[in-house]
Amino acid sequence: MASICLPPTPGNCSGEDGNEAEEVSAVTVNDSFQRNGSYTDTTGSGRGSWKHATFHVATTIATPAAYAPLPFAVSSLGWPLGVLSLVGATLTTWYSSLLIASLWEWDGKKHTTYRHLARSIYGNWGYWSIAFFQQVASLGNNIAIQIAAGSSLKAVYKYYHEEGSLTLQHFIIFFGVFELVLSQLPNIHSLRWLNAVCTFSTIGFAATTIGVTIYNGKKIDRRTVSYSLPGSSSAKMFKAFNGLGVIAFSFGDAMLPEIQSSVREPMKKTMYKGIAAAYIIIVLSYWQLAFFGYWAFGSEVEPFIVASLRTPEWTTVMANLFAVIQICGCFQIYCRPTYAFFEEKMKKASSEQSGGTRVPLKKHVLIRLLCTSFYMALITLVAAAMPFFGDFVSICGAIGFTPLDFVFPVLAHLKAGKLPKNSTPILVFNILIATWFSAVAVMGCIGAVNFIIDDINTYSFFHDI
Repeated sequence: MASICLPPTPGNCSGEDGNEAEEVSAVTVNDSFQRNGSYTDTTGSGRGSWKHATFHVATTIATPAAYAPLPFAVSSLGWPLGVLSLVGATLTTWYSSLLIASLWEWDGKKHTTYRHLARSIYGNWGYWSIAFFQQVASLGNNIAIQIAAGSSLKAVYKYYHEEGSLTLQHFIIFFGVFELVLSQLPNIHSLRWLNAVCTFSTIGFAATTIGVTIYNGKKIDRRTVSYSLPGSSSAKMFKAFNGLGVIAFSFGDAMLPEIQSSVREPMKKTMYKGIAAAYIIIVLSYWQLAFFGYWAFGSEVEPFIVASLRTPEWTTVMANLFAVIQICGCFQIYCRPTYAFFEEKMKKASSEQSGGTRVPLKKHVLIRLLCTSFYMALITLVAAAMPFFGDFVSICGAIGFTPLDFVFPVLAHLKAGKLPKNSTPILVFNILIATWFSAVAVMGCIGAVNFIIDDINTYSFFHDI
């Protein structure tokens, strides 16, 4: 790892060649800040192929923790609205992902993080807005998927040790320690082979879960399965709002510019191919699991569908193992923006104390260890104390991912002036997307907060669910 000097501030991020400087962080690549004020890539920027982009995008979006709650989301909305919402969200995020990829060097400068892309279009206000939403998405996502990983590990443990004394909290801690070790890897490109394994685990989880869901659905007396929406009108409304937040979460990808900065030229075409391939995986897994899951179990489906599966038991063990493997990579993608933020602050303070000289390698490693340890301790504590998986999924989708993946891309594309002439239909379409999904963010947040309050009143902290 190269020794590193003081990183740029949001208001001063240009090198001498006019290109925006890349952040020194765990997010993209290992860069070296030269004395002339410019950054150069020293380890792996631009090496990735479209296949690597596919692995990263698929790992980031299509995690079992994202699409395992989809049957529950569809059940919260009912067949017509559930199908329409899921299909609409799929097509919208596919479109918005391509828009973000198209903004690479939109002004002739490289924007290697989501924050710097936003700053180039909206100024410092855009930078700090995206930084906030990324942190919410990162924290909320990783709390949710750490709960999911702990639940899957516990299910495997209980299969072999039915009377075992270990609780959900033990497995959340075990997973946290493992992720702390993986967090010492320097950048996204260094995760490419892990994410390749995770992508195949996504396919394995989807195939296993879909197959077992259909099998269980045929075993169940179909006369006992209900698709009605239970509860009062207000309860149905809050559940529907919560379902919209869950669907928004399932398409969360707050790292596209960071991923794009790791692929080789031509970066736009490479990223387009990677996104297209990733979304083929997403469509095949998301739609089938969501619709078959709701068909099989109706309104009684669990927030994490694996918990609804009963027989054969060995297949549920396999599905849970696939889920844990995939979550390992997804967790790493989403913790990188937070690591970057704190590493920048600590390196800046360290550089100022040493008179502006480079941060030595050993000190850089220590800074990373301190940042990652603090982050993992916080995430693990919250996940263990409040293991309400479905609630965190919804609020993270509403507050974090909806602005980043549905609203910002279409508005940024309009602001950057990338629309062709005589494109009024596209203009109207983009505005409608931004308006509707802004409303979805508000509704999803209301539904999630309502369920979190109910769960806090029902369960004690550190409850072994």
